[in-house]
Amino acid sequence: MEKIKFDKDIKVFYVNAKSFPEGIQEAHQKLHSLITFSKDRKYFGVSRPEQGGEIVYRAAAEELESGEAEKLHLETLVLKKGEYVSITIKDFAKDIMSIDRAFKELLALPDLDPQGYCVEWYYNEKDVNCMIRLK
Repeated sequence: MEKIKFDKDIKVFYVNAKSFPEGIQEAHQKLHSLITFSKDRKYFGVSRPEQGGEIVYRAAAEELESGEAEKLHLETLVLKKGEYVSITIKDFAKDIMSIDRAFKELLALPDLDPQGYCVEWYYNEKDVNCMIRLK
């Protein structure tokens, strides 16, 4: 387990998954069909309980240019700057449930931001940081 610090807010646009966890892959595929891949862009999975406790999952990408989300007709949210507690998973596709286990471990920690998200940061094609913002 480690800590990662974001020095500035990250505005992302997203595609909602139709269901959780079944709709996650479809949401990411839809998002990637709308934008050209860029090594300069950060890609995320963002989730938290909403609407009476049901988990809402969003496949998200960092907005690189102002107005990009509006051009794509996508909603936005902000991943707040600050310190995040994180677990890195190498080659997550070999054990997709490792993401679920990582978040269960992180959610048991004290001092989490009660308004924060469970954030998957896909920083390359094989690896992911599972993160939650601290208070």
